[in-house]
Amino acid sequence: MTKIALKSSHIYLESELVKTIFGNVHYAYAAYIKEKHQLLITPVSSQWFVKMHNPAQFLLKSRNLKGDKTLALREILIDNEIDTTDRELDFEVIAKTKLIKVTIK
Repeated sequence: MTKIALKSSHIYLESELVKTIFGNVHYAYAAYIKEKHQLLITPVSSQWFVKMHNPAQFLLKSRNLKGDKTLALREILIDNEIDTTDRELDFEVIAKTKLIKVTIK
């Protein structure tokens, strides 16, 4: 089972999820929808996302040889007063549009 976790203001994505959603793309768009407490993450190749959400762009940083990656989302966490406690997060993957919806408050 794939997991997404928040550690030190970084979102940790396991390699299986990275391969499925990002493939060879090394940057992600992220936007926080305050009303839904959802962080939306998608590859920068998703042009529809830019038109809908006015996202910030982040580098997918490699974490290990398995292919796990992280996104440094400190500014989104601070701007939206989100609890930065390290923890696993609930999420949903929309494979068709290459979108990850992470529930975070």
